[in-house]
Amino acid sequence: MKNNANSIWFLIGILLFIYGVLIAAAGIYGWFVPPAHPVELWRLHAGIWWGALLFAMGLFYIIRFRIK
Repeated sequence: MKNNANSIWFLIGILLFIYGVLIAAAGIYGWFVPPAHPVELWRLHAGIWWGALLFAMGLFYIIRFRIK
């Protein structure tokens, strides 16, 4: 692929990375400061897992499609 085609995937990787950091940070904050009325599956800490997944996917895209 040409470099122009790769740049959109690099930008998507940056977005996924940023969203992953924000969601994971909110999940970690929610872990240390639990809500007053937690939902049933609160103990699974889905925000931390989802943030870590987005973080890893974003990091993969950033490394794989970096602009050379």
